[in-house]
Amino acid sequence: MHYSELLHQLRQCINRQTPSRSQKIHAHILKTGLGSRSTHLSNILIDLYGKFGQHRNAQKVFDEMFQRDLFSWASILTAHNQANLSHQTLSLFTKMSAFDGLRPDNFIFASLVKACAGLSYVKLGRQVHAQFLLSNFSHDDVAKSSLVDMYAKCGLPDQARLVFDTIGSKNLVSWTALISGYARSGRKSEAVEMFKTLKDKNLYAWTALISGLVQSSHLAAAFELFIEMRREGVGILDPFILSSIAVAAANVAALELGRQVHCLVFLLGYDSNLFVCNALLDMYAKCSDVSAAKKIFDSMWKRDVVSWTSIIMGMAQHGQAKEALSIYDNMIFAGMKPNAVTFVALLYACSHVGLLDKGHDIFKSMINEYGLNPSLQHYTCLLDLYGRSGNLDEAEDLFNTMPFKPDEAAWASLLSACKQHGNTKMGIRIADNLLSLGPKEPSTCILLSNAYAVAGMWENVSKVRKLMADMESKKEPGYSCIDLGKEKLVFYAGESMHPMRDEIATLLKEIDADMRRRGYMPDTSCVLHDMEYQEKERQLFWHSERLAVAYGLLKSVPGAVIRIVKNLRVCGDCHTVLKSISLIKGREIVVRDASRFHHFNGGVCSCGEFW
Repeated sequence: MHYSELLHQLRQCINRQTPSRSQKIHAHILKTGLGSRSTHLSNILIDLYGKFGQHRNAQKVFDEMFQRDLFSWASILTAHNQANLSHQTLSLFTKMSAFDGLRPDNFIFASLVKACAGLSYVKLGRQVHAQFLLSNFSHDDVAKSSLVDMYAKCGLPDQARLVFDTIGSKNLVSWTALISGYARSGRKSEAVEMFKTLKDKNLYAWTALISGLVQSSHLAAAFELFIEMRREGVGILDPFILSSIAVAAANVAALELGRQVHCLVFLLGYDSNLFVCNALLDMYAKCSDVSAAKKIFDSMWKRDVVSWTSIIMGMAQHGQAKEALSIYDNMIFAGMKPNAVTFVALLYACSHVGLLDKGHDIFKSMINEYGLNPSLQHYTCLLDLYGRSGNLDEAEDLFNTMPFKPDEAAWASLLSACKQHGNTKMGIRIADNLLSLGPKEPSTCILLSNAYAVAGMWENVSKVRKLMADMESKKEPGYSCIDLGKEKLVFYAGESMHPMRDEIATLLKEIDADMRRRGYMPDTSCVLHDMEYQEKERQLFWHSERLAVAYGLLKSVPGAVIRIVKNLRVCGDCHTVLKSISLIKGREIVVRDASRFHHFNGGVCSCGEFW
């Protein structure tokens, strides 16, 4: 083939996405010796391999070039960015001047900014921005669009807006980057306002807005916009938006909505897409339907470490630790290397069913077999495992010897374990230390208050509550949300305004009488306030999860699973009551609380009393 024919064939390979054909052409080029003599031909090969995700082949062509120009460098930097190797992009750029005596042009500036965005290196990104402004290319709108994207992804939408306003010809890339930046930063009104002024609202603009709102937890707005997008007939040619909306359904435990998303995924033919399947798997697990999550996992023809880790975590959260560990064994057998998050899931699995020895072995294998350095989160999981298992002395030894300064979460884990196992003396010692450090989280202050209340140290309780007042933090009221498919209803502790209050109260009294005949006595130690015994019983009676369950029994289809999401941890007395209700009424009750999932069925709970 002649030189011009080779160029034509290579361009066709790029257009037709035929990497195998391109490698044959490359072999021919090597045989003829054209590759080392033609900079233009080598540049096209680098560009081609970059687009095919073959950065090593691109690097090999680049290294063998006799002479390189700015296009060569822009192409190799882009190839590494496309392979998500931003570190290598930045490292390679430092050699450009030394190797070829070249200074960056607008395309290279854009590549460097993109690498900074991928790593969230805003400080370095600012330095590149400064060099760009001092260069002869400071007017270039392509590089400016990359800067908008970089600042937006680094959580600086105001900086992104300043650059955006200087762009002479604003393209869709810069618009969507800024919309996404506002949305991801939680600035919903500004994101929506910019979106409304955009004339060409294609799928990518919708995705930028909706996925950004999901990330900033504006979930209701994300759902509404997704429905609006569907009504406007925008074609879903890229499945990323489906992953985002599945994540939104997972975050609010909206099972029926998640099922509708799943149906849409199937209808559009994206049910084999890895990222979509991972999102659906996670959604079902978080929406309490772990069997559906397992079906998704079993049906996946391709799995990555996210797939394996998600199902392991899902099984662990639902109290199926043995299944989680069995899946991990299959993961290793399949040749998949676990990552740090996988080990968090495994330690969580062991912690929530009290598998102390197994958890300790897994922690050691993380270091010895896979060469992973445990983070503070791993040590906190191991600490939690010791604590939940009642090995408080070992937990305290680990706490004092781990190679990290304990953060507030670690202190809270140890204090929670002391409370759970009734070690008031150690608990007060931990509480005193934690209080002296000045806790920052309201939930930690609540745990401190409860620890002092259990010990009857009401003066210390007052100190903690004063600290909470100084922090301008308030305890979030306990609520439980029940999902009946077409209806979702929220109950608050002590609910007094619900139209079915009388029917709910009557049913709860009937259940209470039945439970007392079976030997039930309210555990008033769960009410950590200085009040009379009868008043404590009354407070327990009106806990939000009991109201939600009673409503579910009254309104749901007989035999249907009752699914509840609770914002706080289920108290010990309610845990006992829900087990009894599942036996008396013959109904499965699934509660997702602040700690884990509880499947109450036949008078037992999946957590095995570890929660």
